[in-house]
Amino acid sequence: MTMPLPHGAPAHHDPRTPQAHGRWLLLPALLAAAVLAACSSTPLPPWPAKAPAPQPTRAAPVPPPLGTPQPGPVASPVPAPLPAPRAVAMPTAPQVGTLQDLPYSAAVAARFPDPAIRYSTPGLADNRRAFTTNAEVGQWLDQLARTPAPGGTVAGVLQLGPSQRGTPIPALVLTRARDIHPDTLMAGKRPTVLLIGQQHGDEPAGSEALLVVAQELAHGLLEPLLDQINVVIVPRANPDGAEAGTRATANGVDMNRDHLLLSTPEARALAVLARDYRPILVLDAHEFTVAGRYLQKFNALQRHDALLQYATTGNVHEFLTKASKEWYHEPMVRTLKAQNLSTEWYHTTSTRPDDLRMSMGGVQPDTGRNVNGLKNAVSLLVETRGIGIGRTHIQRRVHTQITAITSALRSTAERAASLEQVRSFVARDTIAKACRDQTVVEAAQTPEQHDLTMLDPETGADRVLRVDWNSSLKLRTLKQRARPCGYWLAAEAGAAVERLKLLGLQVLRVAEPGSLLADTYQETARETGSRQDVRGPMADGGGIVRAQVALVRSAIDVPAGSYYVPLNQTLANLAVAALEPDTQNSYFANRVIERLEDSARIMGTPSLVFEEAQ
Repeated sequence: MTMPLPHGAPAHHDPRTPQAHGRWLLLPALLAAAVLAACSSTPLPPWPAKAPAPQPTRAAPVPPPLGTPQPGPVASPVPAPLPAPRAVAMPTAPQVGTLQDLPYSAAVAARFPDPAIRYSTPGLADNRRAFTTNAEVGQWLDQLARTPAPGGTVAGVLQLGPSQRGTPIPALVLTRARDIHPDTLMAGKRPTVLLIGQQHGDEPAGSEALLVVAQELAHGLLEPLLDQINVVIVPRANPDGAEAGTRATANGVDMNRDHLLLSTPEARALAVLARDYRPILVLDAHEFTVAGRYLQKFNALQRHDALLQYATTGNVHEFLTKASKEWYHEPMVRTLKAQNLSTEWYHTTSTRPDDLRMSMGGVQPDTGRNVNGLKNAVSLLVETRGIGIGRTHIQRRVHTQITAITSALRSTAERAASLEQVRSFVARDTIAKACRDQTVVEAAQTPEQHDLTMLDPETGADRVLRVDWNSSLKLRTLKQRARPCGYWLAAEAGAAVERLKLLGLQVLRVAEPGSLLADTYQETARETGSRQDVRGPMADGGGIVRAQVALVRSAIDVPAGSYYVPLNQTLANLAVAALEPDTQNSYFANRVIERLEDSARIMGTPSLVFEEAQ
């Protein structure tokens, strides 16, 4: 029977009773009752078949996507540019691209004409050899925050912390609330969108596009959307990589594989931002290789303007997947098509020359796309064709990003109430699953065949290839286990506790010693290796421990000062991803937790005194 969705699901389940000094007792009967109550309040809600009409607070329609052709002379929809920033040093490596430099012909280039409008940022200026510098990004956002905005918009810049080389990582918050504090935005009941660009330093179009989007939200065509949503924009998450023109951060880590481990300050900065602002949508803007391995393996080039994907990892809630597909991906494809921009699912190929498979974006819980999905947000990846072609087609690449981003903003504004209903349901359903059912420990892609349209590098003609295709839309469960009530961590696991808290998880400290019914991990085999993604081994500078384990049920002594991570909380699936030791992204495999005996799966309701971990 379908029942209406209950309202007011807690954002963060807190099992505390009003004990003095921040301590409380978890009694078996109380916790069992809470779980049963949560179960009874989580029937599947009806799925809205049609977007409710937007309800702006003032007489302003939701704007059309940027890039819609305008009648009359061709003109940019972007208002007059901000005052020119002060002179700054340019990167030493020019970022250029001409047909003579490119791995394809003029016939291929002709397939990607510039859009009928022109976008303006420092890095998109005529005769410019470098993209917008880190200093110019900061100046652009500061100027937007200082310039008075119409309609009561409040804009402010957050400093998320320095990069590894000490470069600021700024974010712009745009809202109708009275200030930009996350509690104020939460109280305003408008959902928040988080837009992230240039996690990979050699993928500039997303950063340039987000500068345009920021300006349009603050002072232009997108500003009316703030009647329904708040927006947080991080144009450049990896400033060191952008300055050097490299994919990785300064220490060689791919930060887009670091969102569970949080080994880099850049990934930590984004984790804290998401923890504090709790976005309902996270959109990650990237670029993909045009030639490279595709030319070598298939004698063909990437055809599409945009490659798209949403979160695809074990334990992402089915309703988030449904919302991602129906409310975001499908409208985005239609919007891009209306602008004569072609799309495909995101895919890549491995570095092995004899491997002719294509793989969608991976299913490991390590990328921003998948980790934010486990944070119960709609999480989207938008990639444009840019790696290896310098500045060639940059206006079209930026236009593609802006079109996709605008579609996502519109979808959020139009579906704001339904999205909050879905998040409320997902929160209650996740809490209710503690101590019962199964949880996915490891999943894999499903091999299929796929017709992929590519381009002939000489003639520019379409070439349809039938390829082996690893689909992330259909997950195969490789390993699952009974879902525990929570995880116990030894006092020595402080580094793991710190990272879990950065992700937004509640971690409790055992205040008085006791005992717990647990499944402990017994190692049955071990080898060392490297983390892998669909491209091959990751260049992250360190190996991992690949352990096989057996579970042993017993009562364990729990000393004061150790930790408990309850799974009756909304972000429980992040704890599963981090703490089951026999996966490549676990904290044990990556030596954040040093010993198997420093963690255990708690299989009975704890009856201990806890306090909040500091």
